[in-house]
Amino acid sequence: MAAATKAKGRGLSVYIHVPFCAVRCGYCDFNTYTAKELGGGGSQAEYPANAMREMDLTLADDEASGFSYDRVDTVFFGGGTPTLLPADDQARMLAHLTSLIPLASDAEVTTEANPDSVTRDSLFRLADAGFTRVSFGMQSAVPRVLAILDRTHNPESVPRAVAWAREAGLQVSLDMIYGTPGESLADVETTIEAITEMQPDHVSAYSLIVEGNTKMARQLRRGELTEPDPDFMADAYELIAARTFDAGFEWYEVSNFARGEEFQCRHNLAYWRGLDWWGIGPGAHRHRDGYRSWNLKHPSRYAAALAQNQLPVDGSEQVSDEDRALERLMLEMRLREGFSAASNPLTSSDEARVVLEAHVAAGRLDARAWENGIVRLSDAGRLIADAITRDIAAL
Repeated sequence: MAAATKAKGRGLSVYIHVPFCAVRCGYCDFNTYTAKELGGGGSQAEYPANAMREMDLTLADDEASGFSYDRVDTVFFGGGTPTLLPADDQARMLAHLTSLIPLASDAEVTTEANPDSVTRDSLFRLADAGFTRVSFGMQSAVPRVLAILDRTHNPESVPRAVAWAREAGLQVSLDMIYGTPGESLADVETTIEAITEMQPDHVSAYSLIVEGNTKMARQLRRGELTEPDPDFMADAYELIAARTFDAGFEWYEVSNFARGEEFQCRHNLAYWRGLDWWGIGPGAHRHRDGYRSWNLKHPSRYAAALAQNQLPVDGSEQVSDEDRALERLMLEMRLREGFSAASNPLTSSDEARVVLEAHVAAGRLDARAWENGIVRLSDAGRLIADAITRDIAAL
């Protein structure tokens, strides 16, 4: 029962993957499906009951393994587009989770949403059900860029959705993507200015990564689109960082900015800090003290397993100490708070110290933090955080 003692008194984060989209975006490689692609037990109508059944089975599996949690600290409905489901369905799933493990009094409960997938009434219903936060996939304020990304909303729908969320008492996060083929620095500036004018609580700014099995990747291979060069990506990031800082945001992870610590996304911080989380839904991943598992990806196969009263697990692994150290390095390097070099075997050796001190001397790591043994990115280092990680991992 050592595991139970270890987990008792700890909070849990819960990710609920809702794999449905009205339209598949050309750049997206996530585990998502349109209504036409689904049949059998994997439909949107049957999804809430399936997800709640998985919660029951996951709790039973934890208890059989000697794990228990006192509370749920964060919940994140992601996708896909979770708000394609009726608000009452999202509320039912949250209520069922709460019946199994109580929500912390200050729990953060987020749903992702497209600006055109919500109404004033649906946002009020979510707030009444216990949701505290909504993350809108804005991506760009430039119609031409949205068209290249195959986004279905228009820029005018975003301020309206933000206003409704504010009226409902929800915190607001806005997501943007930079580096869309054909996007200019002026386009990036238009987007970040539109975002700061709406005064959200949180901004996520992600560089576009084109995955191989997507419509956009095929367009690039055919020469129909041109991928931006690394210099443009660096210029775009520096512009976003400067504009968000001027608007009162602080970066707390390389791609994430908040108006203060109270508006940081605690759910994502749970991932970045290697805490425990459930992954509910097709293709979702779960982590428990170094044990990791992932679900069957297709909603029909996922539903079929649950119909047999089985956890819909497709695979699992016990992460080795070496891999956990590497993952910690990759994730903690990106956090503004940094980490103690002595806390990770990959950064505590004499060889690692030489590499880290070279990055300090080059201005990529914070010199004052390093005096206290803390590895923390400087502003210049934010542009090459992954490269610094690779330098250390290569030792």
